[in-house]
Amino acid sequence: MIAKVLTATLNGIDAIGVTVEAGLSGGMPHFTIVGLPDAAVQESRERVHNAIRSSGFSFPQRRITVNLAPADLRKEGPALDLPIALAVLAADGQLDLASFEGTMVAGELGLDGIVRPIPGAVNIALYCQNNSVPRLILPEDSAPEATVAEGVTVYGITTLRHVCDLLNSPHSFDPVERPEFALDSRPEYDVDFADVKGQAQAKRALEIAAAGGHNVLLVGSPGSGKTMLARRVPTILPPLTQPEAVEVTRIYSSAGMMDGKRGLIWERPFRAPHHGASHAAIVGGGRVPRPGQVSLAHNGVLFLDEMPEFDRNVLEGLRQPLEDGIVSVARVQASLEFPAELMLIGAMNPCPCGYHGDRIKNCSCTIDAIRRYTGRISGPLLDRIDLHVDVPRLTEDELLVAKSGEGSEQIRARVQAARERQAARFAGSKNRTNARMSSKDLKELCPLSEPCKEFLRQASGRLGLSARVFDRVIKVARTIADLEGGDEIEVNHLAEAVQYRSLDRYLT
Repeated sequence: MIAKVLTATLNGIDAIGVTVEAGLSGGMPHFTIVGLPDAAVQESRERVHNAIRSSGFSFPQRRITVNLAPADLRKEGPALDLPIALAVLAADGQLDLASFEGTMVAGELGLDGIVRPIPGAVNIALYCQNNSVPRLILPEDSAPEATVAEGVTVYGITTLRHVCDLLNSPHSFDPVERPEFALDSRPEYDVDFADVKGQAQAKRALEIAAAGGHNVLLVGSPGSGKTMLARRVPTILPPLTQPEAVEVTRIYSSAGMMDGKRGLIWERPFRAPHHGASHAAIVGGGRVPRPGQVSLAHNGVLFLDEMPEFDRNVLEGLRQPLEDGIVSVARVQASLEFPAELMLIGAMNPCPCGYHGDRIKNCSCTIDAIRRYTGRISGPLLDRIDLHVDVPRLTEDELLVAKSGEGSEQIRARVQAARERQAARFAGSKNRTNARMSSKDLKELCPLSEPCKEFLRQASGRLGLSARVFDRVIKVARTIADLEGGDEIEVNHLAEAVQYRSLDRYLT
């Protein structure tokens, strides 16, 4: 008799359906798994054998063949333990085959029969939703995040025996309740923009960046407050919507980085990798492709402190995600795409010693050393950064006397209002922020008056702006107008946007 159990495996951040087929035949006892299993799946034979015996069932003393279909798709991870065990028991007649109808199962087994949490539970649930699979059985700790899939009844289980009892008598068990998602809830932050003294221009630039989803480069001496400013940006970003929270949770769940969280992630990501991180760690990839920091920062912030110290290949690898909002990882067997719509905040010193242009401490670097250092950020990458902001070091008197500015709550209210204007503007479009507008969108949604066109002609001639930067100036101006509640872009909006490009000549 052949028993079949429906499960899923992760391919990037997407779940792909897998049918576990188990067949018993005569001959010497032997347990074989075929269908491109990786090492973790091959090792499931020992976990399944011990879990079945520990749960009070008898392990078939026959030749067992388990096939994972489709056979040409590589299967990875221990989430196939539970469906393999159930298929073996059903093939041996210890479970009713009819109970598997319309049910998907996933879970890792312990030797004592307990079921451990797995990565990608929300991804599997969304696969069930899209493919009309009405019932999903998952480990108890993984089940809450899966309830986001409407139309899918999710059960959380703790042991192999628990699963078998559920399959034999499903009406005796209650499914996991789908929580009411609080869209207006916000995480509590330990930092606030009110903590920052001075730096009015930098705070203004970060407000604009948060409102339009723009990328920012902060340039200043050590101790000027670049990191302090960057770490407070999430406090002024609007709350995640439910679709955005689902996107973030899919990425973190597939990467096994839920860190004990139950349900959806409602906090906007803030990722700050070390400058020694590899290309695969930042951009994504590896032997088994996994999302990198740019994808883990999706719908949030990627902060690159000491940006010129990152490997050049890593920095150049950011160009595609900053432009397209996705990371494409190509392999011989398949090509994967990871979402990467993020705000990049870079921070750097103006020179190797850090004090070029500092009003307190003299710089000890030569002109050639400064150019080599700043040249580590290439022109094409610099073009993709919308705002370049000088962050001067405060004097002792300014630190002692300067008053704190507005708090994050007041700034966030303006950012939220600007985002709402953009949502109305992009209704029916994939765009969510001004930073993601295409050239076609700019022509249709951002018409310029003759005075504005003349101003841009003069600014472009003086600064030598590229075509990409030209468009980005207009996008930033559109965001400034949104913050002011204006319907049209005016010359003063363009003038403020252009002043954030003043570093183009300095760094290139």
